[in-house]
Amino acid sequence: MSIAIYILAAFAEIAGCFAFWAWARGDKSALWLVPGLASLALFAFLLTRIDSAFAGRAFAAYGGVYIAASLAWMWAVEGARPDRWDLAGGAVCLAGAAIILWGPRGG
Repeated sequence: MSIAIYILAAFAEIAGCFAFWAWARGDKSALWLVPGLASLALFAFLLTRIDSAFAGRAFAAYGGVYIAASLAWMWAVEGARPDRWDLAGGAVCLAGAAIILWGPRGG
């Protein structure tokens, strides 16, 4: 379930940040900030649903998912295909997130 929550959180955060980007750098209406703020609030709420004893661990693992989701957004929404270096970096980040999430913990 954590993976699904992380993916939803990543797209909520990216959508919220993109709305701000569109307003500040894309000459879009300030009305873009309304769904942007809602998306960022949803992102924050979703991260509280991660089953982790420590917020920092949940946030650290989320970082890898965010990077991979950002590359998917770049391709799907902005039309820029990730290159091999983007994909390699995203894979390394996802591997790091997996280690953080599922690494064995001492008692």
